[in-house]
Amino acid sequence: MTASSFSSAGASAPGLRRRAFTVVLAIELWERFGYYGMQAVLTLFMVEQLRMADAAANLMMGAFGALTYITPVIGGVIGDRVLGARRTMVMGALSLTCGYAFLAAALQSHTLLLVAMALISTGNGLFKPNAGNLVRRIYKGDDAALDAAFTLYYMSVNVGSTVSMLLTPWLQIHYGAPVAFATCAVGLGIGLLYYVLRSSWLEPTTPVSEKQPVPLSRFGMVAGGLALLTAFNAWVLGSDTLARLCVIAAGAGLAAIWVALYVRAPQTERPGLRLTYLLCLQGTIYLVFYQQMMTSLTLFALRGVSGDYRIGGVTLFHMSAGQFQVLNSVWIMALSPVLAFLYNRMGQQQKQTSHARKMLLGYAMVSIGFAVWWAAAAHADGLVSPWIMVVGYGFLSLAELLTNGLGLAIIARYSPARLSGFMMGALYLLWGIAMYVGSIIANQAALPPEVVAGGGGAALYAGLFRTLCEVAAAVVVVLALLEPLTRRWDQEHVTVIGE
Repeated sequence: MTASSFSSAGASAPGLRRRAFTVVLAIELWERFGYYGMQAVLTLFMVEQLRMADAAANLMMGAFGALTYITPVIGGVIGDRVLGARRTMVMGALSLTCGYAFLAAALQSHTLLLVAMALISTGNGLFKPNAGNLVRRIYKGDDAALDAAFTLYYMSVNVGSTVSMLLTPWLQIHYGAPVAFATCAVGLGIGLLYYVLRSSWLEPTTPVSEKQPVPLSRFGMVAGGLALLTAFNAWVLGSDTLARLCVIAAGAGLAAIWVALYVRAPQTERPGLRLTYLLCLQGTIYLVFYQQMMTSLTLFALRGVSGDYRIGGVTLFHMSAGQFQVLNSVWIMALSPVLAFLYNRMGQQQKQTSHARKMLLGYAMVSIGFAVWWAAAAHADGLVSPWIMVVGYGFLSLAELLTNGLGLAIIARYSPARLSGFMMGALYLLWGIAMYVGSIIANQAALPPEVVAGGGGAALYAGLFRTLCEVAAAVVVVLALLEPLTRRWDQEHVTVIGE
């Protein structure tokens, strides 16, 4: 039975689909558990365990973020055209597990750190696009079920990340970073074990072509190519100069391709392409601010924020510096259904808001969020209250849903169908570039070792937060000025496609 024959498979089809979906859901949950658990403590591990300077740690995290978003383009091609989605996903999970294990063994080794992060970036590239493709394959031809499945799928991402971002920083403090990273490896190992035990449940949804054995020569070529990719990733992570050159080259190359596509596109596609380009760029800017969660905001929490949540002099609970990142996931889970309800209600009342206006509102939220942190840091007398982090993350998370979260919808609405796959890859590339730029900006508050040793606190981050607040406010002004243009292009797009 193939995926396309489920619709005629009778009453058993929903059960077969659910079983297949649980396999993908389980390994995705544990993969996100490992990745976000690692991310929560990695910056702290660099500056506290390896004694790296803030600037070096920020730039390495930026390069790591860029590779994390760019490599899925390669993984998608391997899954679609070379090895198949299932094999590629498993290879990615194995690479990630090895990467976490190397991090656990790194201790004082900068070389092992580079190898581990390179393996993780390669593994993420192999895993991420192919796990999603398996979900699409399972529910092919049933759009309603697919929407429900992806809702559960993304909820698993948030559940896995929330649990791990609370657990691994606690483990790092009480048992050391090796135990925290080893937990990430063990978690994904559990997901892999479940996949092995239940992989037969995916057989009905696997195309016949993917069930055929892969020639050893082809597998060897892929393995060799991935080894070279991992070595290159390690080189990029270890060289700020090379990382910057790669980011510049990637941006210039994408710009050239976009221009060529636009010039060759028929007149009917050009309004949609213009909107796709503009709105993707607008949404991508958010990643510059998002990158602060893993860099400047984590270091701010380490050096300038109290971990004790108090009400009326009573301590409710405590958070460590790495655990504050979980606030993003918590806010996303809380705000997503609210926005979905509002969008549906506005649609029923024929009062839909354009993507451009949602983005404008999103960057206003970014500006307010960093204004909160700026005010708190500038007027800090000792440690800042952790409730400030809750408020700031709330605005930043709402902004994520209003800006970066619209990327897929923008491509689906405006990009020509024949270019949708390429535009998804281009969007990931843009996100990667923005992550690196965000780390460069984070270095405005990079503290030299002598200042850290002297107990530099919250006030030292006020300048960075002010800059980010002002940049976000400037983006709001620019988007407001561009709104008439985007409205006109949208009308042209609607006219040419006949909506």
